[in-house]
Parts: sequence; structure tokens; C-alpha cells
Amino acid sequence: MQLECYAQRLLNPFRGVMNIIAYQGAEAVTTDGVHWDIYVRDTELVQDLANSNRVQTSDIRYGSWSAEQGLKRGALYPSDDFKILEHRGAIVYEYLLKQHRQVPFPLTDSFELWLLGGDHRPLALLHSAVREEDIELDCHIDWRAGQECRTKFHSAAMQALEQNTGAFTSAAEYLTRLINTRAGAAPQAQWFRRTSDKRGEGLEGINLAPHLCGRRLAADAFPRYFLREDDSGAPHHQLIQDFLAWQAPWLLLLQHLNRTTRSRLEQLARARALTVDKHYALYPEIVDEDALNVARVEAALRKNLPPAQEPDDTLPTYYIELNITRTN
Repeated sequence: MQLECYAQRLLNPFRGVMNIIAYQGAEAVTTDGVHWDIYVRDTELVQDLANSNRVQTSDIRYGSWSAEQGLKRGALYPSDDFKILEHRGAIVYEYLLKQHRQVPFPLTDSFELWLLGGDHRPLALLHSAVREEDIELDCHIDWRAGQECRTKFHSAAMQALEQNTGAFTSAAEYLTRLINTRAGAAPQAQWFRRTSDKRGEGLEGINLAPHLCGRRLAADAFPRYFLREDDSGAPHHQLIQDFLAWQAPWLLLLQHLNRTTRSRLEQLARARALTVDKHYALYPEIVDEDALNVARVEAALRKNLPPAQEPDDTLPTYYIELNITRTN
């Protein structure tokens, strides 16, 4: 096995991108392009445990690294087996020193698990995989808005929704129920292999109707930002648009955006200054440097506030321009 450099999306919900340097079970990973964690594991032992249905062991932390603080080593284990893992971790670490400025690496997770709507069309992206052998068929197939969303996402659409349906604890809770309700009482999910032109080749699935295996879908059958929005009546449409606007700092990590869309997302992302600053090093392209610099200056000021005075990362969505999906 050769050294590999690649990136994979963090999903359910989409909340960023992990960049990875891998070699024989050793991996250096980062979600911000600055701080890296290095893990090692015995791939043969893990495979033996998987084949015997025994509980798998967790990865061993080789260490953490950043250009500013250098390498901080994890615990050392005096055994011959660990010496092998130590060697593999050292190889990844040495390569990291040479390649850390090359992020973001190419996104290679072209296998995607989609929650299907009642019409059998892709509704929400649940998981992804880099290799077909990494496909899982025993995972949960409910979509989740995410823990951070529960505490930080707000939408003006909730005023109308609460009047019609009763109070919910958060916009995230309502959105989670909305998406999973659209999947039906007996939800189905299907893995697709996405081709270079973004079409999807249907593979295996979970609770999947047999006639759906092997189907081929056009690129426009897959929601561009991983959550279907085209059949949403107001105020549901506004709620989903607000959610996608709130995700703007993460959507900027995608590598297929044209400059018009990227510029609009940069304006939206300014409302979440701390998140922009965290992921700035991994943005593949920047159209309006000034817009993001404003966010980063604001983030620097917020970091200097005492914890009790530190404000929320987000502004109310009625301050933000929406309709981010009208261009490619």
C-alpha cells in the first residue's frame, strides 16, 4: 500500500470535510487544515476481529501536530507489535511535514448512501465511502440536523410553523422530523456510485425495493447541497433555505462550486465568523477575500472575549441573503 492523500465529507448532517494522509492503517487527519491527529492500528488484527465477530479495538493515538506547536506524542507501548505501528505512524508523520500545505486534498468519497423520499428519489445524504468495500448496510437511515444545529440554528419560519403545529424545542428538531417524515413510515436508503459527471449508479440499499437496484439516475436527481428542497412549500421551503444558508461555511469546502455560487456562499458565511475562521485553510478557492477577512477579524475579536460574554456564532437568518441554490 502506498501513501494516500484524500478528503471525505463528514455527514448526517454535512458538517465539514476531513483531509486524510493514510499508510497501512496509520492516518493523519484534520478538519481545519491546521491541527492534525495521527492514529495507528493493526489492520490485520482488526480484520481478524471482524471475521470472528469480536469487538474491534480502537485506534491508538500516535500523536497530534500543528505547525505552531509541533508534535505532541501519544502514549508509548513497549511491545514488538507496537514497534511496527510506531514505524507506520512515523512514515505518515514525516509525509505530513511535507504535504500539510497541500490541503485541501481531492474529495474521493464517490459512494453515497441516500435516504429516499416516498417517490424513491434521493432526499437526504446520510453517509459516504471512498471504496466500495467500505459500504455499510447495517447503519441507521434516519437523517439528523446535528447537535450544533440544535443549539445554534434559528429560522424565522418557525414562528409560522409553531402556530400551525405547536411548539418544538428547536428549528433543528422540526427539520429533522420533517425530513424523516418525507421518507415515509418504512424508510428506504440506497447506495449510489457517483460518476465523474455526477450521475448515480444504484447499488445495494437498506429496506430497498428490489426493482430499484441497478437503476441509473441523472445528476439533477441528487440534491446539490445534500438535502432536497425543490418540493417544499412555504414555510417549509424557508426553513430548509435558512438551514442551507446556516451551513454556508461548510458548503464552501466543496470543490465543485462555480464562482457565482461560491461568492454568494461567502456572503452568507460571514454570519458564522467563528466557523469560517476554523475552516478557512481548507477552502479550495476564495472569490471575495475581503468578505471572509471581515469574518476572520470578527472571529479574532470574539476569541478574546471572556467566555461569559462570547456571543453566538450566528446572526438571525433574517439578516442573511437566501436562495443560494439558483446557480450551479
